[in-house]
Amino acid sequence: MKAQNYLAWVGRTEESVDQIYPERVNALAATLDVDMQQESLPPLWHWIFFNPVHRHSELAVDGHAKKGGFLPPIDLPRRMWAGGRFRFISPISIGDRVKRTSTIRQVIEKEGKTGSLAFVTVEHDITSENGGHWVEEHDIVYREAPDAAWTPPSSPVPDQSPADWSETITPDPVLLFRYSALTFNGHRIHYDREYCQQQEGYPGLIFHGPLTATLLMESLRKHHPDLRVSQFRFRALNPLFDHLTFTIHGKLEGQRILLWAKDFYGQRAMDAEALIESI
Repeated sequence: MKAQNYLAWVGRTEESVDQIYPERVNALAATLDVDMQQESLPPLWHWIFFNPVHRHSELAVDGHAKKGGFLPPIDLPRRMWAGGRFRFISPISIGDRVKRTSTIRQVIEKEGKTGSLAFVTVEHDITSENGGHWVEEHDIVYREAPDAAWTPPSSPVPDQSPADWSETITPDPVLLFRYSALTFNGHRIHYDREYCQQQEGYPGLIFHGPLTATLLMESLRKHHPDLRVSQFRFRALNPLFDHLTFTIHGKLEGQRILLWAKDFYGQRAMDAEALIESI
């Protein structure tokens, strides 16, 4: 990767507004196959809002928007969701008009085992007309294209961490398509199998990182519905695919709840942690 002055983007801001329409919330509930009977937006469900609407001519071959604009034009071909941190300061009500102020907080370039990497952290400050307030720090990773296609681990080491509850997730292309549609995400790795296999070297469609995080949060809500999450963080570790089952797990440790996903081979695919207000 050529040296660039990407630090010039640090501090840039943009604002967007949306409304927490009940119809869209109900569509996500149907996609996740859960009941939706509460008046406030569940944690992480804001990802179906504030999504940029780029014209078709503004898209790159991978379905992402062409580089430039608000985010720095990182000179690496692959862009993926690396993780995030959240503070749910006060509830956002369904039906509220909401504003999101986004600020680029840092751009870090480094060399990793697979080549050049760049990490961009964007802070999203979300407020609603009735006093709701969430803060998200979104980590984006840019990577080089690998020299060879993805291959299953030759000697996987399954994670044996004890859990209070576990669930098996059987993904399919319809789930990925519906989530892409709700988030207006044109990234072809989530719905175009031919592109995934021939251009990206993956064996199947890539399961969305935010969707995995949402499933972890939903498992917590199902097993402990009376707990209020005040903070949450997650980090993507390994890819999940639409044709391979995976598992999600949770363990209560006082005011902290550990959450994680394991891939088909038993390896950790995502780490997460929730902090709760009371038990």
